[in-house]
Amino acid sequence: MPDPQSPAPRRTPLAAVHEALGAAMTDFAGWLMPLRYRSETAEHVAVRTAAGLFDLSHMGEVLVTGADAGAALDYALTGQASAIAPGRARYTMICAPDGGVIDDLIVYRLAAAEFLIVANAANTAAVVAELTERASGFAAAVADRTDGYALIAVQGPSAAAILGPLTADDLTGLRYYSSREATVAGRRALVARTGYTGEDGFEIFVAPRDAIPLWDALTEAGQGSGLRPAGLAARDSLRLEAGMPLYGNELSREVTPFDAGLGRVVRLDKPGDFVGRAALARRAAAGPSRVLTGLIGQTRRVPRHGYQVLWNGEPCGVVTSGAHSPTLGKPIAMAYLSPGAAESARAAQEAGQGRLAVDIRGSAEPAMLAPLPFYRRPD
Repeated sequence: MPDPQSPAPRRTPLAAVHEALGAAMTDFAGWLMPLRYRSETAEHVAVRTAAGLFDLSHMGEVLVTGADAGAALDYALTGQASAIAPGRARYTMICAPDGGVIDDLIVYRLAAAEFLIVANAANTAAVVAELTERASGFAAAVADRTDGYALIAVQGPSAAAILGPLTADDLTGLRYYSSREATVAGRRALVARTGYTGEDGFEIFVAPRDAIPLWDALTEAGQGSGLRPAGLAARDSLRLEAGMPLYGNELSREVTPFDAGLGRVVRLDKPGDFVGRAALARRAAAGPSRVLTGLIGQTRRVPRHGYQVLWNGEPCGVVTSGAHSPTLGKPIAMAYLSPGAAESARAAQEAGQGRLAVDIRGSAEPAMLAPLPFYRRPD
């Protein structure tokens, strides 16, 4: 039963469109979002083979501006925002002083003194608060602009062909992790070549009032290309196949970037101090306390978040994300294992001695280690 004391979930500018399409709606991070429309598997396959259309308007948008905006973000984040060229973007993290991940972010540099930061919906308030505190000693302003944006993504091998005719701006030269202001279907937009599916695609930021006209224009443009609206369930299985972390699963305040195999986002060599630097330097020197690995189930049963991983019948780790993979046709999962167990399991597997399993409701279901990501799109 819903808690009568809990506030009603927020509605994106496209909520009525999803309801009209018959989507199964769910409360996700305080937002009413489409979980699936008819078949999450069909939505997943559409993104891999043609294109999918996603409402991402629940994501947080934070604007950081001012003469010291780059320096403030260098201090606040693990990456070096001041080194991002205008029109480019970078994946990074904001960490606590002890090195734990507060959120993973994409930073878009819109101009010399203007940065747009996209945060996970559940963490937007925390990110705004942390950035505001950390920017206090700099000539920089932090503003939560989430209510000023709708965000729509078109993802898949046909994404460029669908979006291209809707704009006079040349998007062929827009590189991965780049953005450009453009007019799309007659609406001013920020178009970014980014995504969370492992496919080529675009994320389009527009004013909330332009969300429905843009969604309708993309839907019409994709009618002959196999475009499908896609919900959270397909987005999750797509990002899992692509080995992309999800905050609350692979990432949390108890996990450092090095634990998650994402030490590359920590720029210990950048000039000046940043929050969490000392703790992250110690973790980099000591090595991770856990190893994020891929697993492929050897039966039909799917490992789920929180299930124990077993080595020789003894617990050695925990599943962080799991689902049936439509692309591989098998259950897949990401899991944190102890470094010793991961090394032993890998050596045993190479010798043809698989003794790794996942405890699925009391049954030890065999599994094999697999490199991440499970899926890479064809070149």
